[in-house]
Amino acid sequence: MAILDILEYPDPRLRTQAQPVNVVDDSIRRLIADMLETMYEAPGIGLAASQVDVHLRIIVVDVSENRDEPHAFINPELTLIGESVEFEEGCLSIPGFYEPVSRAEGVRVRALDTAGDVIEQQFDGLLSACVQHENDHLDGKLFVDYLSVLKRSRIRKKLEKQQRLRA
Repeated sequence: MAILDILEYPDPRLRTQAQPVNVVDDSIRRLIADMLETMYEAPGIGLAASQVDVHLRIIVVDVSENRDEPHAFINPELTLIGESVEFEEGCLSIPGFYEPVSRAEGVRVRALDTAGDVIEQQFDGLLSACVQHENDHLDGKLFVDYLSVLKRSRIRKKLEKQQRLRA
């Protein structure tokens, strides 16, 4: 397993539309293992392949306290359930920033698992918000896109300054 580099906003690669996975094979399973290791190391509760510059429709999430309930979804299709509720969101690609975002209170996910089998699961609460957030990445959408132009601009400028200082 390996720790992968996480792209940071405003990197334009984060806006790339992810492509479906055609075959679930050992290379996909290895990518998922690397994504989980990267997510845990960061530390985070979700990661999309797009964030590690692999533009395939794969997300991993684990919101458990002990970090022992990982979920991997290949080619996820979401059905939103219930009313909109606000969640405080952050993102490994937008480090250090947390803002309230409205999401559906529940989600039904249809996807492939690591064996290539179709699975369907339903989630609510934090896990629902996390799945919705990560799935947005696959479509090139970031949580800052839900914010006002002013807030998004401030975050972008602060991150660009931090990136310049690191370079």
